[in-house]
Amino acid sequence: MNKPKALSVIISVVVALAAFDADGSGSNVFSPYVNEAGKIRVPKNYRTGWTFLGTWSIASDKVEGGAAGFHNVYTQPGTIEAYRKAGKFPDGAVLVKELLKTKTGPLTTGKVSWGDEVEGWFVMVKDNQGRFKGNPLWGDGWGWALFKADNPMETVTTDYKAECLPCHLPVQQNDWVYTYGYPALKTKR
Repeated sequence: MNKPKALSVIISVVVALAAFDADGSGSNVFSPYVNEAGKIRVPKNYRTGWTFLGTWSIASDKVEGGAAGFHNVYTQPGTIEAYRKAGKFPDGAVLVKELLKTKTGPLTTGKVSWGDEVEGWFVMVKDNQGRFKGNPLWGDGWGWALFKADNPMETVTTDYKAECLPCHLPVQQNDWVYTYGYPALKTKR
């Protein structure tokens, strides 16, 4: 085998092995955040190594002019470029919505709300092939999972159809994702 081809084979093996996490979760090449049974987990490096898509502010009914929470959304590198090119999320794309509690108070710009502590995460994994038929957390082209901050290793979601789809019905025609809230998908900056 010549050197360039040998190097290519070695790189392919390293990339495939990198998809398996050292934590023994049984991840597969489809996504390092999904094990062979379809169990989804929260990526550890989403804040520092991933691309920020956008923020959703949840209006407070307790603090006038304040926010009850922020939802920061991230995706892994390469997803935005793939989306812009094809107009859809690529197989294996992961969206992490970080749910933050807020604090509100007066600052120099007026009354302001800011993200305080993590309350949980909502993770979606794109599945164009329907890999986990019969798994109640997979369907309609995605894997769906909600995690609470006190236990990021175990999803509290038991049935995506009952617990996830109702919130996503307004964007069913848009692959179940509120893409209009993600400016990075629209611009080339």
